[in-house]
Amino acid sequence: MDDRALLLKNQLCFPLYAAAREVLNRYKPLLDAIGLTYTQYIVMMVLWEDSQLSVSGLGERLRLDSGTLTPLLKRLADKGFIRRKRSREDERQVNVSLTPAGEALKEKALHIPHQISQCINLDPGEAITLYRLLYKVLAMPECDPTA
Repeated sequence: MDDRALLLKNQLCFPLYAAAREVLNRYKPLLDAIGLTYTQYIVMMVLWEDSQLSVSGLGERLRLDSGTLTPLLKRLADKGFIRRKRSREDERQVNVSLTPAGEALKEKALHIPHQISQCINLDPGEAITLYRLLYKVLAMPECDPTA
């Protein structure tokens, strides 16, 4: 084994991690202005697409487990943006839906994607390539690196 494999600049994980932090830092002031964290924002974006989902469906879409999602949803409910209600068909299932305040918040968030794209400063071709590569990574089958 070549020890150059351990150089930080040769790691795929580091630029992914650092770029994600950089992008999230650019979201922060915009999201602070509307009273959301980034994770709350992505929950709201999914609910703006589908106004009612089960907690498990929301978790699948966002790749978040219930331990992360449950307190997050409680905070959004406390802010009046969402409603959580047990399913009549299956008591174990909790459904999440938008409140009128949650619907109205969408208007306040409409400018965010454009402002972020201005800050990221990729030309359209670069942005498309980046999206494709990131979604390719997300679609990879599970792999046991110890095998």
